[in-house]
Amino acid sequence: MPDVDLEALIQGIIGRNRRMIAKAMTLIESRVSEHQQMAAKIMEKILPLTGGSIRLGVTGVPGVGKSTFIENLGIYLADSGQQVAVLAVDPSSKRSGGSILGDKTRMEKLSAHANGFIRPSPAGDTLGGVAARTREMMLVCEAAGFDAVLVETVGVGQSETAVAAMVDFFLVLMIAGAGDELQGIKKGVLELADGIAINKADGDNQDRVARAKKDLENAMHLILPATAAWHTPVMTCSSVVEKGTVPVWETVLKHRETVKACGEFEQRRKNQALEWMWTLVDEGLKQMFKNNQQIDVQIPVVSNQVAKGEISPSAAARMLLSYL
Repeated sequence: MPDVDLEALIQGIIGRNRRMIAKAMTLIESRVSEHQQMAAKIMEKILPLTGGSIRLGVTGVPGVGKSTFIENLGIYLADSGQQVAVLAVDPSSKRSGGSILGDKTRMEKLSAHANGFIRPSPAGDTLGGVAARTREMMLVCEAAGFDAVLVETVGVGQSETAVAAMVDFFLVLMIAGAGDELQGIKKGVLELADGIAINKADGDNQDRVARAKKDLENAMHLILPATAAWHTPVMTCSSVVEKGTVPVWETVLKHRETVKACGEFEQRRKNQALEWMWTLVDEGLKQMFKNNQQIDVQIPVVSNQVAKGEISPSAAARMLLSYL
């Protein structure tokens, strides 16, 4: 990305120029050292302009209808005059490292809306189903004046819960009769949920949805809520009916009022900022480890010793870490 004018890029973000926003996000995602330095300068400049958006994270198993839900809600918000940004994280192939990045195809109406902005990103090897730089991209959207930032996560594995560490409202989407109720509790996802919505509450599915709602409400009595001032509600919604997701959004707004009134909103954001800092420290240490030439030379030697059973994995790890 040659000849990047950082000041023009920053002004473009503030002016909600979608091309400039996308360009800044490309810099943020880049692993090139020069790009990372430029991204850091951008973040430093725009930080005072951030914090005003409603941050909503949407998670759920594949097939639960996350993209359809987000488009339905996004269209409602965009039609009402709000600026909506969607950060959609696509699963990456372990074999090829590639990603489909098909969210703009799945959210065709929202991506074409004047008030909508969709940025698909590959998850890569980041735990939590969230792209490594999703937090930074969220701040770019806030500096650009987006009213709502919706984060759609991959929806796989226990580490999916990492999304709760960057949003104001963590929504778990479910479908009736798929065994999600118990799976969610087993993975601990529901302990972090600010709201649970059973999707596809339409047509001849409504009886199953009503039963699933009752079962989940009973199950939630056994779980301590994520926030003392808020009891996690179980809702139903339809993503294929116009405004079918509006009751969920109304709950998000009610939650915001409740936690702001008791001071938990600010505390949660402070905790998230600190957690983000330590995540970046961990990431930086891993990068230092990978870039260390002494370690690079020793890895095949030590790996061979571990494979042959000559030294234990813990001793090998200590040996490699001693070079840092």
